[in-house]
Order: sequence, then C-alpha cells, then structure tokens
Amino acid sequence: MDANGAAPVLEIVVPAYNEAVRLPRGLAELGAKLAGLPFPAAVVVVDNGSTDATARIAERWSGPVPVRLVRCPTRGKGAAVRAGLLATRAPRVGFCDADMATGLDALDGVLGLLRAGHPVVVGSRRHPASRVEDYSHPLRRVGAIVFNLLIRDLVGGVTDTQCGFKFFDGELARAAAAELRTDGFAFDVELLAACVRRGAAVTTVPVEWRDVPGSTFSVGRHSVTCLRDLTAIRLRAGRAAARAPAPRPITEPTGAGSG
Repeated sequence: MDANGAAPVLEIVVPAYNEAVRLPRGLAELGAKLAGLPFPAAVVVVDNGSTDATARIAERWSGPVPVRLVRCPTRGKGAAVRAGLLATRAPRVGFCDADMATGLDALDGVLGLLRAGHPVVVGSRRHPASRVEDYSHPLRRVGAIVFNLLIRDLVGGVTDTQCGFKFFDGELARAAAAELRTDGFAFDVELLAACVRRGAAVTTVPVEWRDVPGSTFSVGRHSVTCLRDLTAIRLRAGRAAARAPAPRPITEPTGAGSG
C-alpha cells in the first residue's frame, strides 16, 4: 500500500542478482516515473541469491513509491520473475530489468493499452518505431535473431521475446507464472506461451533501448542452456496445446509506447 493506505493498481517486478551498483539508480528512475501516475503503484524487488548488498538496498529503500523485497534463493532470472509475479496482488503487473535499459517513457503507452483491455503488452526492440542502441557484441544480435525464429510460433508471432519490459493483466500473469518451469533466461518464452494458450493476444510496443554494461547474460555461457530450455518448453507446450483455446494474432498499434 502507498502512504495513504491505498492498494497499488500496478506492481512492477525487478529481478536482481548482485545489482548493488545499478539498483539504486534503477529504483530512483522507476520510482520517479511511478510517482507521476494517476493511481498507486509499487515495486517488488526480487533478490535472486545475491552475495552483495542488493537485498539490503531494496529492504531499506525509501522513495516516492513503496518498494518491497522478495527473496528467491533459486538461481535464475526466470525463477526470480516467477517469484515476483506470484507475490503481486495488483490488477496490473509487469517486470523490467534493474538496469532500466528500456526507457520508461514507453510505460505510458503500455498502461493505456492495458486500460483498453489488451491483456499482454510487451516492449519490442524489433518494432519498426523502436530506437535501439546496437548490441555491444555482434554474437548477441545474431543469437537473438536465431532464438526468436525458433519460437515465434509459440508466442503469437512476437519477434522479440527477450526485451525485459513486459506487462500483463494481473490475474493472467499470476496464472501463467504458476506454470513456469524455466529458471533461466528462456523463461520469457514459456511465460508468453502460457498467456497465448489462454487465448490472450500479445501486443507489442516500440521502446527506446540502450545496451547497459554489466548484463549477467553471456552468449558463451548460456546459449546451450537456452537451447535446452527451449526444447523443454516446446515439449511442454505441445502437451498443453490440446487443452488451450486457439491463440489470437499479435497486434501492433501505431505509435503505442510514446504516451
């Protein structure tokens, strides 16, 4: 609840592993943005077994909107986001990265779409109206393209599943998160696929995105794990497909995300 005792209408999950350096700036930017909204909002920081001061920073944070700490000892960004989403209670929820690589101006358009009834709204660096700083390593760009080609049929045609800027109807997000079995970086695919199986259309919005140093993702260390996880996700999706309604197509409203 906010200082006036009102329950948040929006809760944003921030997964964090050893983010003591970047988290304060990220929370300050996010808090300032949320404080300007016309309804109560809150932040949920999920400490993913950090060995630095990440948890202490989140626990002691004092800012314009409430910040609460959730601890997730199971390592992996997917595990952290799952724990965070399941800890929410708001009618609208989402998650973004601690480094705030995605510009928060996109949030205005996202919230407008959620209010209009769009159940899943995600930032896409491949949206034609996005402004994206080049990836620092060419292999990351190639890997992202290959990754998304492998799974587009599972996620309603989304061309950028890995942008860390996703928002949902709260009940839908919690139901989908309860099914997540992927602890690592491929969790976005499983989360979106679970939403699509429930008949939810996925709407993409343009974003401003910059490559912030310090990412915990490594092409060399994580590629094999991601491919293994994608195989498992596809197998689980195949088993669940017969029980799910037919997915609706992706929609891309013109100019969304600019407010």
